[in-house]
Amino acid sequence: MTAKDWHTRPSVLLAAASILIHLFVNGGYGFFRDELYFIVCGLNPAWGYVDQPPLVPLIAAASWKLFGHSLLGFRLMPMLTMSATVALTAEFARLVGGGRFAQWLSGLCALGATIFLVQGLLLTTDMFQAIDWLCLSWCIVRMTQTGNQRWWLAFGAVVGLSLLAKYLVVFFLAALVPGLLLSPLRRSFLHPWLYAGAALAFVMVLPNILWQHAQGWPFLELGANGASYKNLPLSPLAFFGQLALLIGPLAMLVSLAGIWASLVRPAHAAWRAFPIAWAILFAIFVASHGKAYYLAPIYPVLLAFGAVAIESWIANKIARGAMLAAIVLVSAIGAPIALPILPPDRYTDYASALGVAPGATSSEKLKLTVLPQHLADMFGWREMAAKVESVYRALPPQDRARAVVFAQNYGEAGAIDLFAHGLPPAISGHNNYYLWGPRGHDGSVMIVIGGNRAEMEDLFDSVVPAAVTDAPYAMPYESDLPIYVARGAHKPLAQMWPSLKHFE
Repeated sequence: MTAKDWHTRPSVLLAAASILIHLFVNGGYGFFRDELYFIVCGLNPAWGYVDQPPLVPLIAAASWKLFGHSLLGFRLMPMLTMSATVALTAEFARLVGGGRFAQWLSGLCALGATIFLVQGLLLTTDMFQAIDWLCLSWCIVRMTQTGNQRWWLAFGAVVGLSLLAKYLVVFFLAALVPGLLLSPLRRSFLHPWLYAGAALAFVMVLPNILWQHAQGWPFLELGANGASYKNLPLSPLAFFGQLALLIGPLAMLVSLAGIWASLVRPAHAAWRAFPIAWAILFAIFVASHGKAYYLAPIYPVLLAFGAVAIESWIANKIARGAMLAAIVLVSAIGAPIALPILPPDRYTDYASALGVAPGATSSEKLKLTVLPQHLADMFGWREMAAKVESVYRALPPQDRARAVVFAQNYGEAGAIDLFAHGLPPAISGHNNYYLWGPRGHDGSVMIVIGGNRAEMEDLFDSVVPAAVTDAPYAMPYESDLPIYVARGAHKPLAQMWPSLKHFE
């Protein structure tokens, strides 16, 4: 293929298809819970936050400033990032020896995978993981092909960027080491370029490390709480079953071919590092009650290896065409489960017809409505903010001057900060809102979203119901919530604050 034919490459055409899909769907429903929180975090810039590094919040805040309430504009970054991931998956297949069929097969699998459709939809810390792990794998493959140790500098730069988006890459790095030590690349540990790359990554992430240290390592506390109380423990079989739903049943078969091919007869011994890393990560996440999607970023690499292997096994053009058509068909059927395509009242019928329950891929101990969590958490925020704003406006002027909104979690607090008008910044004990504290409020007048009235009556002179939220498609714990006006805290809010902390 010549340079003039670049526009006919599978990678280019698949990236264009990914962009078209997300241009069609990314404006659907509403802002996602975490998106609201990330915007508020980015509007309060720091080198770190309780639950994530600084990069994604800064992108979220910039996107909010540029596009405001336009969901399609706000979600431009995940759309472009995931489209680049799809393209790079196909190019990775080409890098490891795949022809056009292997490129089409791997790229189509990545394009239609449920988890990657969702990560191309939402502006969250997960949107960079697949492309980061792909780039790291690209560096390893190029080192095996060229012997050029300077690729470790590029490797280190990608690690640094990935750590500024999410800490998950640490697990991938640790899982790669055993496989690399069993390959000729173990000689890299005796040369300076690997350590130069490591130093580059360390310098890039050092400000965030110092921030975590200064705050007492809140991310470690959050991770421990999630594993112990929030995440749903899964058996190895259930974990694999969720992965199959997230990646897609046919794509999972392609990835299994990739595990086999890169483990048994790889073109380069270093390529065995990838299936070994997959196995180590699988064991770690199952044992630590991790979520199944934590393992998803390694799948573009496995899909590429699997597609190349299948290309060598199947030469018949009709069989190849049928395989590609099956991938497209299964992906098209599954897309409405992952994306905000159908009206919510039709989603249930469609999911039921496919035999997919809303909690089929859930990794948390949560009660669900008719929608899976990632879609349900796009509903109710504006309505909640409007109800709270009306309660605030109805207060006597002297109360309004002292009032503050207390939210049970960062989604509620983010909705108040972004969608309510004329209110002071919300407060909450959840994650980074806890670090921002009571913002100078003494608790004399508080509008409280949800909570236990009996417990609040032990803390305030009076607790009066003022409104109730109504969002039938939202998560159950965000619908039919009472909104209280609490007056006369028995002790200053600053003294109560430590007891309100919850990192999860």
